[in-house]
Amino acid sequence: MLRSMYSGVSGMRGFQTKLDVIGNNIANVNTTGFKASRVMFKDILSQTMSGVTAPVEGTSGGVNPKQVGLGVTIASIDTVHTPGSAMTTNVPTDLRIDGDGFFVVSPTDGGPQYLTRAGNFTVDANRQLVNADGMFVLGADGGIITIPPEVNAFSIGQDGTINAVDENGNPVDLGIAIGVAKVVNPGGLEKIGGNLYRMTANADANGIVIGPANDPTTGTGAIISGQLEMSNVDLTNEFTEMIVAQRGFQANSRIITTSDEVLQEVVNLKR
Repeated sequence: MLRSMYSGVSGMRGFQTKLDVIGNNIANVNTTGFKASRVMFKDILSQTMSGVTAPVEGTSGGVNPKQVGLGVTIASIDTVHTPGSAMTTNVPTDLRIDGDGFFVVSPTDGGPQYLTRAGNFTVDANRQLVNADGMFVLGADGGIITIPPEVNAFSIGQDGTINAVDENGNPVDLGIAIGVAKVVNPGGLEKIGGNLYRMTANADANGIVIGPANDPTTGTGAIISGQLEMSNVDLTNEFTEMIVAQRGFQANSRIITTSDEVLQEVVNLKR
């Protein structure tokens, strides 16, 4: 069989995966805190028809190798952690991280911890700060954030500190702040759905380390109250890449069609 046919098949598979990723990006164009993904390709090992010949000074020149490529495969599917645009909601518990870092949430007190950039938080009936799925938002000390009953109103500062007042307008020192975790390699995080990321060995060797926001020593970003970070999906780029993927798929399918026609001519030699 012709090598070009298998090369065409590998190309179609690669561009099909690229279209899958683009489709998911476009579907999440309005998802809070969503980070787009991209597909990178690499060539498959080439078949060497003849090797290299070293030059001999004054006698003969060198000859380059003759190689035929065997197709393409997926090199990586990267998550692009560029910041999304800010949407102002004026809701005090809607939070956006202006810079690096992730909010840390947990389904139970002392349970597994997950990272997220989606800051659409609310205060539940037990006055605990939770995300849309009811997971607890963790403070800078790693504990669950609970608003005491005597608090009548509160605001959240850029360092995550919760500034509260009682019913008489007097300030209440809660001593609690929303925590932020910074990751060495955000691209190494694993998406698990629900706007959540799971820590992996390639994301940060130290695991999830929670600390204060807007900390110049660790480089964590500031927390902006009353705003949400929207998806970083660029529709213009996604539709352009969709056209590229579509044409690439068509071109590789044409390779298979042409290879089939060549094989048909070979078969027709014997009539």
